[in-house]
Amino acid sequence: MELEQQFLSLLGIVEGLQRRVYQLEEENKLLIRGQKQILEWAEQKQQDNVYFQENAVYELWDRMQHPMDGFFPKIAAGEQAISEIVAHGKSLARFGDGEFAAIAGRIRHRFQTEIEEELSQRLKEVLQSEDENLLIGIADNYGSLEKYTEQSQREIRCYLNPQVRKEHLELLHSEKTYYDAYVTRPYVMYRDNQTDAPRKRFENLKKIWDGRDCIFVEGCCSGLGVGNDLFGNAKSIQRILGPAENAFSRYQEILSCCKAQEKGTLFLLALGPAATVLASDLCKAGYQAVDVGHVDLEYEWFLRGEGCRTPIDGKYNNELGEEQVLLPIRDEAYISQVIADFS
Repeated sequence: MELEQQFLSLLGIVEGLQRRVYQLEEENKLLIRGQKQILEWAEQKQQDNVYFQENAVYELWDRMQHPMDGFFPKIAAGEQAISEIVAHGKSLARFGDGEFAAIAGRIRHRFQTEIEEELSQRLKEVLQSEDENLLIGIADNYGSLEKYTEQSQREIRCYLNPQVRKEHLELLHSEKTYYDAYVTRPYVMYRDNQTDAPRKRFENLKKIWDGRDCIFVEGCCSGLGVGNDLFGNAKSIQRILGPAENAFSRYQEILSCCKAQEKGTLFLLALGPAATVLASDLCKAGYQAVDVGHVDLEYEWFLRGEGCRTPIDGKYNNELGEEQVLLPIRDEAYISQVIADFS
């Protein structure tokens, strides 16, 4: 009787194993079928891309024979902008996606989280300025993107859709020469960011403040040059601090403070869209002002050599999605350089 029970128990185990084997075989068939479908889909996509590449030149040729409305803005290289700034004392106001969004009454970055009609109007005025001492920088995004990384190309294409491109071209002039706003972004975006080229671009950029008495007008959490040697060749550094976000809310106070400084001072600005307007107003008042934007973060990323944007402890970055914990900057040299705080 006991042997019979053991036999029945073993039989039940065997039947259970057989059912499990059958179940696994069916699951395996599903996986194989799914993998085959994925491979077939990938092969089809690859072939579609081949067909697209083979035919694209003819499609583009047709577009050239029958031009669309619009134009390609004339954008001089960043090196030319640096030459104008160093040799002729020109100022630079830069327009990126955040500034164009502000003109259109939209919010794109945390630098500017409020829609301000006055800021929008002032940015539009600066963009259309004819002041010969003020260079207007716009991003070199409108034609070939081959000099950028694949990630940067995807980001630019995603942003510069036909509607946004149309908005830009309605504000720009086809005969005016602009300057590459990426002059102060020499590292992350470029396909050659793992070569010696970024170092050379930074060395060229440093000529702007070489031997100059500088005043940084920056957000209170920016910390330009703190912890690195980016501005080590400047003669002296002082700082005027503004809010980390929505700096235009303190604009008149900041502008008045700047105008109280010596005329031979070079102003380096990192204050979101407010910096673009400030560069223009200081230029009109007889000062030299250069909107350097994210240059310090770019240099920090360059020093790390990873070829991508990463959080930098203690420094504000509006382009990273995650929340940042920012504490007051305790660097003694930094604190000693602050001459006014409107944060």
